[in-house]
Amino acid sequence: MKLLLGWVLNALALLAVAYLLPNIHVASFTSALVASLIIGLVNILIRPVLIVLTLPITVFTLGLFILVINGLLFYFVGQSLQGFHVDTLVAGVLGALLYSVFSWLLTALLVDDK
Repeated sequence: MKLLLGWVLNALALLAVAYLLPNIHVASFTSALVASLIIGLVNILIRPVLIVLTLPITVFTLGLFILVINGLLFYFVGQSLQGFHVDTLVAGVLGALLYSVFSWLLTALLVDDK
């Protein structure tokens, strides 16, 4: 049940990001559900590989390059799905940052850890 609630909360966070940033577009709540699922899978499967491959750059930039990796993945998902679109890479970086913050806030406030 927690997994489904987290999935819905992530979709709501994605809708909030699309509402706040003009370069990110979500067609419907169903599109937000699919996009949040794909973003989660990309973060689980592809993100760790990219972090390991770019470890020297990440260390050199004191970890700030991870923001670029998150933005690239967010942008990639936005280009791959119909109903969810990210116009620019900068919008991808800002969207990924806001999506993380909103998702964390909603999960912290509404999901009980017990």
